[in-house]
Amino acid sequence: MPIRFARLSFLVACVALLAACSTMPSNLKAPTCELVGVQILSTDMFAQRFKVRLRVDNPNDIELPVTGLEFTVFMAGDRFAEGMGNEEFLLPAKGNAEFDMLVTTNFVSSFGRLLSRTSNGKLEDVDYEIAGKIAVDKGVVRKIPFNHRGTVDFTKPPKKVQ
Repeated sequence: MPIRFARLSFLVACVALLAACSTMPSNLKAPTCELVGVQILSTDMFAQRFKVRLRVDNPNDIELPVTGLEFTVFMAGDRFAEGMGNEEFLLPAKGNAEFDMLVTTNFVSSFGRLLSRTSNGKLEDVDYEIAGKIAVDKGVVRKIPFNHRGTVDFTKPPKKVQ
């Protein structure tokens, strides 16, 4: 009897795994995550607070229920900030979502180096790279990595994309 129960349990587990795999296509493309803007909220000698506006684009034909996001931002080649959010939202199929996150940096290790690398201290068209993982609540794939490079302007308020 115990062998029969073990076989039945194994069969049920296999069926559940196949069902979970079938809810997420195997050709899932990684969403892109980019900086839409960075706004300086406060600054002093020890720390700086920024509001970072992110846009996540879903290139897939299915909606993705996002349960969280973790990322690292590099500015002008140096590690600038890290962020983690657990705000849940639905990323529409072939659509996008924008949101703000607050990050804090250390002047000596991040912001100071960025200022020293910019032309005359101007924070316009600064090269950045953002990398991380988007956590989704669908299928077997639970964390989808992303990486994006671009430029961002600290001097203009972030534009919202319609």
